[in-house]
Amino acid sequence: MKKQASVKKRDSPLSGEMMQAEGTSHILVIRLSAMGDVAMTVPVLRVLTATYPHLKVTVLTRGFFEPMFKGIPRVSVYEADVNGVHSGVIGLCRLAKDLRDIGIDKVADLHDVLRSNVLNSVFYMFGIQVKQIDKGRSEKKALTRENNKVLKQLKPTVQRYADVFEALDYPLDLSTHQFPQKEKISEKIRTLVGTEPKKWLGIAPFAQHSSKAYPADLMEEVLEELSENSKIKVLLFGGGKKEKQQMETWAASFKNTISIAGKLTLAEELALISNLDAMLSMDSGNGHMAAMYGIPVISIWGVTHPYAGFRPFHQPEKNSLLPDLNQYPKIPTSVYGNKFPEGYENSIRSIFPRTVLKKIEEILF
Repeated sequence: MKKQASVKKRDSPLSGEMMQAEGTSHILVIRLSAMGDVAMTVPVLRVLTATYPHLKVTVLTRGFFEPMFKGIPRVSVYEADVNGVHSGVIGLCRLAKDLRDIGIDKVADLHDVLRSNVLNSVFYMFGIQVKQIDKGRSEKKALTRENNKVLKQLKPTVQRYADVFEALDYPLDLSTHQFPQKEKISEKIRTLVGTEPKKWLGIAPFAQHSSKAYPADLMEEVLEELSENSKIKVLLFGGGKKEKQQMETWAASFKNTISIAGKLTLAEELALISNLDAMLSMDSGNGHMAAMYGIPVISIWGVTHPYAGFRPFHQPEKNSLLPDLNQYPKIPTSVYGNKFPEGYENSIRSIFPRTVLKKIEEILF
């Protein structure tokens, strides 16, 4: 089922004559998951549609992610039901045919996984041009290997996305990106968060892998200190039954602390995030969603490293808090945090609560 994202018109940087001369093209963008990776497509698509106002864009992704694309002109979301009607090779072939029938001219595969490769094979048969992301696998292998490590900044993921559009003859200058205005806060959110004039600090304390999640006891030290500052309201973000229970416990234990988990839709969470004064996040999706709106993001890294290209968009290097690399010289041990040598599982503990609190103070005040 095709879903149309809400759109908001903005002034076009190209003349109407140029738009008419070039005609209208329709690009399919493939990025099925994960949340942070999908969020990183947003600034790229903002620049794409601002630079080329004759383009129509359809994003193939999970329907849940549709609110991320709100406000980007001429962008719609086509829901990929990969566990239902689009499952398996037959389902993907049916999906490719349906996408062809809506008039796509070109395909930007920003995912490069088995499913997208099956789709691409069908698009090739239909004569539709396809370009695919270069994930820099060999460079990332050199960055994360234990011996003869090449520790250097790799190309940011958002630039890798932009390179795909350049390969389709739509070069982008990401430095021209403009962040949207803050979204309007609903009465529901006001009731949940309160109306006191405080700094709103989002904290997303969890990650997919424990090796890149700040330990609970250290996070409690941070929360306890923050709770004593009457100028700060802490808003806890996250998902998962166990994580929600932990955040509710923290919210009940510390003043000026509220758990948002499970209480808002994604669209409502994004509206709230757009109004934060800062976000403290692990190497995870919430940091990238805050970065979509230009919110200062303080990111905590464990066995991963921003050099792999996943630092939140437009965030300075100084906002990335890393473990003691003298004590743990093999970091980064993996791109996603799922692999590490013995003794590195607790490397994130070398980031002390006082370091986190100092950075929060620096950003908020």
